[in-house]
Amino acid sequence: MNDRLFRDAMGKFATGITVVTGNFGEKIHGMTVNAFMSVSLQPKLIAISIDEKASMYNKLQKLERFGVSILNENQKELSMIYAGQQEKISEGAYDYLDGAPVIKNALANLSCQVCNEVKAGDHIIYIAKVWDLKVMEGDPILYFGSKYRSLKNLDTDNE
Repeated sequence: MNDRLFRDAMGKFATGITVVTGNFGEKIHGMTVNAFMSVSLQPKLIAISIDEKASMYNKLQKLERFGVSILNENQKELSMIYAGQQEKISEGAYDYLDGAPVIKNALANLSCQVCNEVKAGDHIIYIAKVWDLKVMEGDPILYFGSKYRSLKNLDTDNE
């Protein structure tokens, strides 16, 4: 099988979208991540998978805390910004949760710390302990078939 066929097949799995953020020196950096999952309830663990070409590939394990923000249906632009498809936003778009920068008004914000990492092909899977969280009401933005979608109308592109 070729890479395109594999990518298209994986695109048949609808996912939510998260933005992973951290303080690096005086600046907050972030990236869009849809390879995110809950791992364990006791202890509370999540996992994210980061491509080795990503600027945050080797940075997360060095942070005391990093943030994960689960985006709502109105935050498509933020997903695109952190995927490198649009210009960056101002520092005013962030809140802090237990020392971690997180995206304001997201459906959920998590403050995390890496506790394990596993090399998997051209990615690292970071397993992180969740230290604190905040939950808001709303609907998620989804990614399916290489397009942004919403729960309100899964048959229509949200472009």
